[in-house]
Order: sequence, then structure tokens, then C-alpha cells
Amino acid sequence: MIEHVPVMVEEVCDAVSHAPSLHKIVDATLGLGGYTKAFLTRWPDVSVLGIDKDPLAIQVAKDNLADFHNRVKFHNGDFRNLANILLEENFMEPDAIVFDLGVSNLQISQGERGFSFDIDGPLDMRMGVGGTLTADEIVNSYSKEELANIFRRYGEEKYAARIAWGICKYRQEKGSIKTTGQLVEVIRKTLPAPVQRKMGKNPARRVFQALRIEVNDELRALEDVMAACKKVVKGGTIIVVVSYHSLEDKIIKKQFKEWATTGLGKMLTKKVLKPSEEEISRNKKARSAKLRCFIFSSEGKDA
Repeated sequence: MIEHVPVMVEEVCDAVSHAPSLHKIVDATLGLGGYTKAFLTRWPDVSVLGIDKDPLAIQVAKDNLADFHNRVKFHNGDFRNLANILLEENFMEPDAIVFDLGVSNLQISQGERGFSFDIDGPLDMRMGVGGTLTADEIVNSYSKEELANIFRRYGEEKYAARIAWGICKYRQEKGSIKTTGQLVEVIRKTLPAPVQRKMGKNPARRVFQALRIEVNDELRALEDVMAACKKVVKGGTIIVVVSYHSLEDKIIKKQFKEWATTGLGKMLTKKVLKPSEEEISRNKKARSAKLRCFIFSSEGKDA
């Protein structure tokens, strides 16, 4: 069984509880159903629509939430299409929409998905069915400049140019890089040992993050779904976002400020919320989590 520990679940529930009425919640990143289970357990009158790109995640979540089958609906789709999904599921004007932008343990634990730098597998990294771009295509066909730009922009990788050079050198001398293990090895051989010791963690970590973002168009999808939220909410709807790196958090912070400035509502988190040290000690995945929350006002929606 895949271990699943939802990050900052108490803080997320507390944020959701600020909604003036609470009957419909959208879990826009369902994963294995950790948040949804907490919502359904805490609030007996709440129904949840769970959305996920990954059909396998939907399947596992259905099993995990079998006890609540009459109060939860499942939709296999991309959250960037939120407005159409809510219309299709007759779930407009929810009381809360929740996002956890992390990669699920299900995806990381399956080597064949290509997300993990610790488990060897093909360079894939597609989160759902239908995507055509793979990490293999990026690693083996992008130019040195394109690779460096992705690693620098999406991975915030200090040694982006050197890693891109190492990948292209390997391609030229030995051919394609086909597995996650190969890619990690190329990065290890490219970076000097003192640099790797200074990094402290797997030297491929930021590169894998950058590749995943590029493969799944994650940042543009996040911008798209924030725009979609504005179309489907009502006065009093709460938006809760848990992000895991600065690029995501920057998009959310900017969007919430823009909404507040134009009178659509207010930020319930003046400062970003972070997990407790106790939670981080229990769940390492939580260490980089940041939570922001926004509430739409009736006046803003009616304006």
C-alpha cells in the first residue's frame, strides 16, 4: 500500500472552515484522497468533487474513499479546465476550492512513470493520459541553451548551464539518455564532487523538478486555473493553495493580490503559512510547503 500523508491538512481544513456556508468542496488535485477524506470526515453535510489528471490516482482514491461513496464525485481531467469540469458535473459555485500542487506519492513510487530520481525508469514524467511531450524528448532533443533555460527557470538550478553541457556532451559521445538512472548518473559525473557535497541532496533533484514542470506545462496550467476560479465561484467561496516551490507561490501570491486590489475579496493569509517543525519531522514532503488562502466577497462578485 502506498503511504499517503496529506500536507498541512489541519491548516487546510481551518482555512476552508472560513466559508460562510459549507456544502460543496472541490478538491482540484485529488491525488489519493487525503484532503477529501479529511473534509468528508470533519463535515458530515459536505459533498466533494475530486479532480485529477491521473486515472490511476482516481482509481486508488475511489478505494480509499469507498465509505463516503454517496458524498464524493470523481472526475479524471486537467484542473486547468475547471470551469468546464464544474459545469459538466453540475458543481458550480462551490464553497471552497482546494489545491495541493505537489507530486503524489503514487507517481513518485512508480518507476515506470519517470518522476523519481531514486527509482530507475523511463524518462516520461507525464502526469496524465493525453500528454505528448515526455522528459525523454526534452533531454534528448532540446539544445544546450534550451535545457539550461529550463533548468534555471523551472528548477532554479544554480549549475543549469554546466548540467546542460554535460547532457549534450553525453548525447554527442554516447547517444541518447533513456532512463532516470542514466540521467542522474550523467548529472553526477558532470558536477564536481565538492559542488555535490555542498548541494547536500540528490544533485538531480532540481533538474527533475524542471523537467516535470516543462512536460506538464504546470505553471501555465496554474495561471489558467486561477483565471477559471474567478468564473465558477460565488461570494464567500474560499480558495486554498498549498504550493511547494517559489515559482508556484509567486503565481498564487500575485493572483490573490490582484483579486484583492480589484475588490473581489481578501487574502485570509496576510503572510504565507508554513508547516510546523513537528509535521516536517513526521513528513519530509512538507518541508517546502506554503499555504495561501483567499475568500471572495459577495460585493466583489456582484460588482
